Amino acid sequence: MDLQILTQLIFSGIALGMIYAVIAFGYQLTFATSDTLNFGQGEALMLGALVGLSLTTAGVSYWLVLPLVCVFGALQGMVVEFIGVRPAIKIKSEFGWIMSTIALGIIFKNVAENVWGRDQMPFPSPLPDAPLRFLGANVLPRELLIVFGALLMMLAVEVFNRRSIYGKAVVATFNDRDAAKLMGINTGFVITFSYALSSMTAAVAGVLVAPITLAGAQMGGTLGLKAFAVAIIGGLTSGMGIIVGGIILGVVEKLSGFYISTGYQDVPGLVLLLIVLAVKPAGLFGKTAIKKV
Repeated sequence: MDLQILTQLIFSGIALGMIYAVIAFGYQLTFATSDTLNFGQGEALMLGALVGLSLTTAGVSYWLVLPLVCVFGALQGMVVEFIGVRPAIKIKSEFGWIMSTIALGIIFKNVAENVWGRDQMPFPSPLPDAPLRFLGANVLPRELLIVFGALLMMLAVEVFNRRSIYGKAVVATFNDRDAAKLMGINTGFVITFSYALSSMTAAVAGVLVAPITLAGAQMGGTLGLKAFAVAIIGGLTSGMGIIVGGIILGVVEKLSGFYISTGYQDVPGLVLLLIVLAVKPAGLFGKTAIKKV
């Protein structure tokens, strides 16, 4: 019985960790091209979930909601880059984008509270509620949807970066922004594109996770913060590190919440973050940047 519970907790932790990983993947996309982070990333997830809920309530199929939320998320990310990040990059302000993206996140949250209210709302799942038996544990189909949906989304972005001409421009900008500019790459467009992609992945993550967590204006803050912890633990320069970091945090939270107390389930992950920052500041899989003077 104990082994069955442990297996179930691990599966639930992996599903939760993959959501953290998708949001953290968005942090990595913007950091790679512009050395900036969107601290309103959690609000992009929240807006994606609420827009998806409105479309679903209006009778739109869940599978059609996903591409529509992709478009919405991309547009929202472009707005954040245009208003909050581009001016700071233009004047070479090191911290202007931090306050701008935080401020925009607060604005988006307030707008959501006025449009959808403050209550948490159930999000209908397209999959049956009956659990599946796997290795003696009950696994919800919606948890499997999160895991496979998150992996598929990150894999699609990775293939895009490696195979397409636009993706190669993103990689070139990541490697050396000044050299990419000299090669004729419009690095400003690449940064805008990375923000669109970042918010798009977060918005889709909102639609994936909402059937489990409920949808509401408050849902983005905690998820965005924990995803940032995952990005630091795994390493902002490593895609594999993001996935491993997400799974570690998700599983640790579920195990500590069950075996210790739900009141302490956030503590072990934050302790792990402090340990990683002290021992390996670039993250478990991250590479330390060497600046030439």
